[in-house]
This record gives sequence, C-alpha cells and structure tokens, in this order.
Amino acid sequence: MTPPTDPKVTVVVVAGGDPPTPEEIARLPANPIVVAADHGLDHAHAAGLTVAVAVGDMDSVSPEALTKAEKSGTRIERHPPDKDQTDLELALELSARLADRVVVIGAGGGRLDHLIGNLAVLASPQWSGVQIEAWLNDAQALVIHNHRTLETEPGATISLFALGGPAEITTKGLAWPLNDEVLEPLTSRGVSNQATTPTPQITVSEGVVLAVIP
Repeated sequence: MTPPTDPKVTVVVVAGGDPPTPEEIARLPANPIVVAADHGLDHAHAAGLTVAVAVGDMDSVSPEALTKAEKSGTRIERHPPDKDQTDLELALELSARLADRVVVIGAGGGRLDHLIGNLAVLASPQWSGVQIEAWLNDAQALVIHNHRTLETEPGATISLFALGGPAEITTKGLAWPLNDEVLEPLTSRGVSNQATTPTPQITVSEGVVLAVIP
C-alpha cells in the first residue's frame, strides 16, 4: 500500500511503548494514514487500525502481526538492528514527508531512557516544517518551532520547556505571560503555567519549545 502525499493529511505514528488507550483511538481523525514503528504494529492491530507502513528493525514485533501486515498489503520497511536511528525516528522521517501534522501515540511507558529519547527526537529541527505532537496516556506533548495555537480548557496546566538551547518565546492566553523573553533550558521557569482561554498561543522566534499539557 502506497500512502498518499496530501500535505493536509494527518499521519498517526504508533510507537512501541504503552498501548494507546481507547480514548486516544477515539480522538484520532477518521481514516488516518498510520505508520507503525516496530512493536507499534502490534498496538495498531490491537486497536483496529489499518497500517500503511511498518518501519524499524522488527526485533520486537510479533511474528503474527508481521504476517498479518504482509498479507494485508502493509508496506514493510525493514532496517538492520545495528543502526544509528531509533524506530520512532525512522517513522517520523517517513511521516514528515507525507503530511504537515503528525500525531504520535504509544510513545509513553516502558523504559525511561526510551521516553526521554522519544521526546528529544520529536523536537528535532529536521521536522521544523511539521506540526508534531505526542499523546502520552493522560498528557500531551506538543513541539513548537514557530507558532502554535493549543487546544485545551481554561485553567488547564501548561508547562513549557526549551529544548536544545535557549528559546525566545511570546505567549498569549496564559496566566503568566512571556513577552519576547528567553526561556533557558535546564530550568523550571516554564513549569505549571495556566491557560486562561481554550486556545492559548505560543510563538517561538528562536529555538524550539515543548509544551506539555498534563
């Protein structure tokens, strides 16, 4: 199966961490392009999702899921185990060529180093032209390279983290605004802000910011 290249289409990446919850599956757009990262293929099948492409070294996917994918026409992109990129990074590299929005599910849980690595990969500058977000069970992590309008509820907690270096940031719709201020990495200044509107706006003129909504 060859996925379309319509830039308006949302690509859903199913990672191999915790299985996505029924609530997460219900929130997905109708008939999404689904890319599974290795063991994410098992999660996607369990959730009833049709997978367009499965990518990774396939060291943790079940033989049953792999056989089912091959029979259903899923494209399998197999990589050697001794590689420099994680399976999620390979999936993002593919997804970024297909659409301008990528939603990652199943990236939470499991090993802490995997979670930290996954969040770091999401914020890579190579995806700066793509809106990327991860749904992590009861939290959302949204990457902001330029400007982004968040969708939440007034009073919701929003934490902002500069990744990879200082970030120059302006916010609207937050209880404690930042106005062309520099948010330094490895500090807690951006933790536990609050939304005052359902659509707070974050503008990043330099650097990259990760917005986390618990």
